[in-house]
Amino acid sequence: MSELYIVATPIGNLGDITFRALETLKSVDVIAAEDTRHTLQLLNHFEIRKPLISCRSQNEKFASEKIIALLDEGKNVAYASDAGTPGISDPGAILAGTVRQAGHTVIPIPGASAFATLASVAGAGGKTLVFEGFLSPKPGRRKARLRELMATGYAVILYESPFRIVKLLKDIAEIDSTRRVVVGRELTKMHEEITDAAASEVLESYASRSKIQGEFAVFIAGDKNAKLSDESSDNVSEAGYYDDRQDFRS
Repeated sequence: MSELYIVATPIGNLGDITFRALETLKSVDVIAAEDTRHTLQLLNHFEIRKPLISCRSQNEKFASEKIIALLDEGKNVAYASDAGTPGISDPGAILAGTVRQAGHTVIPIPGASAFATLASVAGAGGKTLVFEGFLSPKPGRRKARLRELMATGYAVILYESPFRIVKLLKDIAEIDSTRRVVVGRELTKMHEEITDAAASEVLESYASRSKIQGEFAVFIAGDKNAKLSDESSDNVSEAGYYDDRQDFRS
């Protein structure tokens, strides 16, 4: 029976790709990708030539049916999002579930993830680490959800764009200016930067910059004495989410 492989790809440094990922990409009949142009660059770098089809968040359900048709024909398919592990704040979850329900085997090919990369150097401690991905771009919902997360007492990892990183840090500092925060910018890339300090200090560092570029992962340390303030009642249940590949700049 044909198989779907969910393949993790580097988040920046191409040297982070695994041998198994390369062998998988070389062996399958078709490669589905979040952005075929982006994945083509990766494939060209490793001299891999395969047919490509699009499977992004906007067409994932439709693309899943096309991929199931290929699997029904006996073709093996690999899926790669733009960077990191599919299904973690990236497309891929709908595809994996749909294909499995159709009776085909879905095989994980693990590798890079910005979440795991930051967690490995943040010094998280404790047994529980909450991954929230991207928060709502709407200020009220974003801050309400932050209050809720920070009140759990657990460490939290978020993703954020360069367009809103200062707004996120400002929200964190307003909730708890002394909370330890670790910001990973451009992880594994040439200009990788890791900032580790109190929320107010990290905010000051980024707010003073004239230009901010890159992709961000943010670790917020847990605090077992944290309490949810009355302000958290502002639409906490309406916390929103968005696709990280869309350009929200509000």
